[in-house]
Amino acid sequence: MKITIEEALDRAQTGKFQQNLMGVFGLVWAADAMQVLAVGFTGAAIAKTYGLTIGEALQTGTLFFLGMLLGAALFGRLADRFGRRAILLFTVGCDALFGLASAFATDFASLLVLRFLTGMAVGGTLPVDYAMMAEFLPAKNRGRWLVMLEGFWAVGTVVIALTAWITSLTGVEDPWRYIFVVTAMPALIGIWLRLWVPESPMHLLKQNRNEQAKAVINRVLKRNGKAELPAEAELIAPMLVTNERLLSDTLRQRTLATLAVWFLVSVSYYGIFTWIPAKLASDGFGFVRGYGFLVVVALAQLPGYALAAYGVEAWGRRKTLIGFLFMSAIACVLFTIASNAILIGASILIMSFALLGTWGALYAFTPELFPTALRGSGMGAAGAMARLGGLLAPSVLAFVISQSFVLAVAIFAALLALAGVIAGFINVETRQQALQ
Repeated sequence: MKITIEEALDRAQTGKFQQNLMGVFGLVWAADAMQVLAVGFTGAAIAKTYGLTIGEALQTGTLFFLGMLLGAALFGRLADRFGRRAILLFTVGCDALFGLASAFATDFASLLVLRFLTGMAVGGTLPVDYAMMAEFLPAKNRGRWLVMLEGFWAVGTVVIALTAWITSLTGVEDPWRYIFVVTAMPALIGIWLRLWVPESPMHLLKQNRNEQAKAVINRVLKRNGKAELPAEAELIAPMLVTNERLLSDTLRQRTLATLAVWFLVSVSYYGIFTWIPAKLASDGFGFVRGYGFLVVVALAQLPGYALAAYGVEAWGRRKTLIGFLFMSAIACVLFTIASNAILIGASILIMSFALLGTWGALYAFTPELFPTALRGSGMGAAGAMARLGGLLAPSVLAFVISQSFVLAVAIFAALLALAGVIAGFINVETRQQALQ
């Protein structure tokens, strides 16, 4: 009696096991959001502590994103080779260790090193989390759950904005140290929670460890209150592809188009959200100023995720992604032509809503585009492109932003529209399709 892993996951449905998995991954996902966005929230304070310009202080962001780029590419490949679980535990441990140590840096040079190492760890957690979560979900609602996981990014955004707001109101010395302590806390908790997470059954099948894969599936079934597989049942993976490469003939078009979209979205997202916190906290735009408004901006992300979670199942991954990309571009255009504070505030809120909906659709779509043997590598390559965009956004575009933030946002609008066009060249729709 042979049972495919998709049939077994359909039997298990989504229950307590996936809820627990979402809690574990979501906690560290929120922590990673806090680590990433801390770049924009700590730059001015770090500059004050070490007597630097804000541009010089933002080198912490440059090193952080460089670390993320290398970590995403490296740990994604290692996860495909050695398994998801070991890489998950290692990267989240490094995230907690180096992230917490950043708060106690005694000089700027050591802070740069620690942010680089933290970036490598964070870069490694992001692609592996998504590859693993996708491999524990049935096809019929995989997209919705993957968007829900991405929704924890909004939770981290709210927490980091609130933390920055509180430190600004209390007037503590070196507020960036407190921010880095808060960003490290979820990862410290996440280390112990991740010990509960088993190895991916898809990866185990790829390694011909069928009995171990069956044991993991039985654990999922039992946790969800379902009957375990019969003793005589043999667990198999449908169409398990092992001989492809990311740029082989069948995968080349979707790989290149997907990586291009990741890069363009990242340049725009990090370009906007690295500079908006400092902009709004200083001069702002009328009433649109201060960390209080940034909390509202972060909360605007939640309905964006909700719409993306609905769209990826109702309309499909590709249509939802394209729709959010063009909505993001339109929001950026609105910002450039806004003539008063109300329109400026509205455009920023729509940007936050649409950009995070874009990320939700992109993270739901991408792990499904690659076979199991390449899923970690594919997500790692996408993550590396995202970090390259994050690396370039605050540095290469710094001159444009310093001259005119409005001009920079206009450039981001063009890049997002281009990404919408390129997304149309992703030559597959994965809604309710079995993983390979």
